[in-house]
Amino acid sequence: MKKVFLPVPVAAILLVMVSFVAAPAQEPFYKGKTLRIVVATSAGGGYDTYTRTIARHLSKHIPGNPNILVENMAGAGHRIGANHVYKVAKPDGLTLGHFQGSLFLAQALGEKGIEFDTLKYEFIGAPVRDTRACAVTKASGITNMEAWFASKTPVKLGGIGLGATEEIPRMLKVALGLPIQIISGYKGTAEIRLAAESGEVAGGCWTWDSIKATWSGAIKSGDAVVVLQILGKPHPELPHVPLAITYAKSEETRQLIQVGIQDPSEYSRPYVAPPGTPKDRVQLLRRAFQETMKDPELLADAAKSKLEIEPVPAEELEKTVAGLFKLSPSLVTKLREIFTVQ
Repeated sequence: MKKVFLPVPVAAILLVMVSFVAAPAQEPFYKGKTLRIVVATSAGGGYDTYTRTIARHLSKHIPGNPNILVENMAGAGHRIGANHVYKVAKPDGLTLGHFQGSLFLAQALGEKGIEFDTLKYEFIGAPVRDTRACAVTKASGITNMEAWFASKTPVKLGGIGLGATEEIPRMLKVALGLPIQIISGYKGTAEIRLAAESGEVAGGCWTWDSIKATWSGAIKSGDAVVVLQILGKPHPELPHVPLAITYAKSEETRQLIQVGIQDPSEYSRPYVAPPGTPKDRVQLLRRAFQETMKDPELLADAAKSKLEIEPVPAEELEKTVAGLFKLSPSLVTKLREIFTVQ
């Protein structure tokens, strides 16, 4: 029988074709699975609203189109949810966590209740750089900063724990001398808003996005007023609202405000995966997150909910957060003193 010898390139091509037919195509890992996003606060607030909006669009950017389940796990100033993602959730790429990024600073300062190592989380990204602000009801009598400084009694502000809304009023109280009484124990900003409307507290300090998304009616009617913002420069939608740092009376005070409550706006809304999540799945989720942030349908959906989208890449989050663990001992000591003031 006469042997036929094929040219090497042709033989190689045939070998690849046979292998391709013989081996079934590998199905995406996420096909038929459910990706769970743990939100460390109650339903109805900004963190929950952002997550549910993102969840409606994320799946189509993940190969395999998994189901997306949002689970609220409120308590202890976002610590319960953050600790759960770090300690309990399986590092298989099927769980993400979303909580107040100020908990990273809380860990750097040695605060209690932190059962995670910030630098071991797998950062996925953040949807926005937060604009932090303080809003109070008109009924409280505090309609501007002059009235706040002049108040004869402490202005009651709701909080859900240090590292989750309370770090702002604590810093303002000590660094600027504002009369403030923090009423802690709320599960989320939605509850603070309701408490303000009932007269239980005057208001609170959290993010402008959350305030305008969940308290828009009162803001438009004038029943609630944004009296202060914590940024390096005014937000376009708050051009006449003063900046906290302009009230600083010394360079030390300016530095404290910047590191303690202004810079955290960069990493305030992180999405993370548990430590040990396979690197290929981490990279896949990072790409899917960034693609979702550019999705026209997501942007339209966010606009309806009055949510800003100004994404922060995972790599930038990692770099900024790592800097918290390089602060000078003297600054850490001062920040710790402020954030332990009752």
